[in-house]
Amino acid sequence: MAEGQSARERTVDRIDTGPRFREADAVRLNRLYRGNDTAEMLTSLRNLVPDPAAIAAKDESGLRWSYDPDGCCEIRKVQPLARALAGFDATITGRKAFQSSTRAALPRFEIDTSDAMGRLKINPLIDWTPEMIAAYIAEHDLPPHPLVAEGYPSIGCSPCTSKVAVGEDARAGRWRGWDKVECGIHVPGASDASGDDLPPDYDPVF
Repeated sequence: MAEGQSARERTVDRIDTGPRFREADAVRLNRLYRGNDTAEMLTSLRNLVPDPAAIAAKDESGLRWSYDPDGCCEIRKVQPLARALAGFDATITGRKAFQSSTRAALPRFEIDTSDAMGRLKINPLIDWTPEMIAAYIAEHDLPPHPLVAEGYPSIGCSPCTSKVAVGEDARAGRWRGWDKVECGIHVPGASDASGDDLPPDYDPVF
C-alpha cells in the first residue's frame, strides 16, 4: 500500500472529539438576541409539527387515534421528534418513577433504543415524589396546569386522555382501554407497515 493512500485512510477514520459549541457560537447567539425579551427569545425555539404529507396519507380523516393510537402517535409525535433530534447526542426527559408501574425501575441514564446511533437518554427526575414536585412549584411560584386539579395528573392529546380515579397510576388516564402505556417517544411504538387509512366499513360513533 502506498504511503499516501495509508495517510488518507487514517484521516477518514479520525474522530472529532472537539466540543459541539465554542465561544464564538455563544457570542453569535448573544448578538442575535440582543434587545429581545424572554418571550421573544423563546418563541424562536423549534416548534415540532407532523409532516403534512404523512397526515394526508395516513390520517386524512383525523380519526386514526380512535382505531390505531400507535399509528397516530407515530406520525404526530415520534417521527417529528426523531427528525428534530437527529443531530443531538443526548436527551433529557421528565419521567418520574411514581407515574406508573412501567416507569418504577427507570435508571438515571439509559441508551435510547429508538436511536440506531446509541443516543443517551437522561432521566434526572426519576426519584422525585409528588410532594417534591409540589414543593418545587411552590418555592419557585410556578403556575400549575389547570387540568391537574380537575383529575388529570398526566396530560396527553385530548382524545386519548381521561380523568384518573383515586388509587390509579398517574398515567392510567392515557389511552384508557388500550394495551398502550407510552406514545413511542420513550419506548418505540408499533410501526405502521400497512399504510392503510380507515378500516373497511369503519363507522365512528363519536
